[in-house]
Amino acid sequence: MNASMLSYILFSCLLLSVQAQNCTSSEILRHTLRLLKHSSVGCPCRETAVSSCSCLPIPKPGHELACFVEGTEYMLKSNMSSNSIISRLNRAFQSQLERNLCKSLAREDQCQYMSKGNVMEFLTEILSTYQEINK
Repeated sequence: MNASMLSYILFSCLLLSVQAQNCTSSEILRHTLRLLKHSSVGCPCRETAVSSCSCLPIPKPGHELACFVEGTEYMLKSNMSSNSIISRLNRAFQSQLERNLCKSLAREDQCQYMSKGNVMEFLTEILSTYQEINK
């Protein structure tokens, strides 16, 4: 192994360790804002009634990541527009959950929610959660 390869490996390890210490939010905020800007789904979510509106989990504190993974997976299965953005969000949430990068958002890997909301409410919850982290 030559010196440049060794320095590359050390630099990569340093980046991973720095990234593991914080809950990166800029990419998530950017994608969520794009989805909110282009989303027109503001219909009321009724869990008991048959509705064409998606009902997504609004998480309890400490269960945000698991619920964000679950909600974005549901959005992907529903073939909503902007699938590539939703897919990126889903991967980011899964990565943060699996690597335990956001300890305050992931006490467990099970989604426990206070209520369910429509797409706009779900995206707004993601946005407010990550804006709070970004302060």
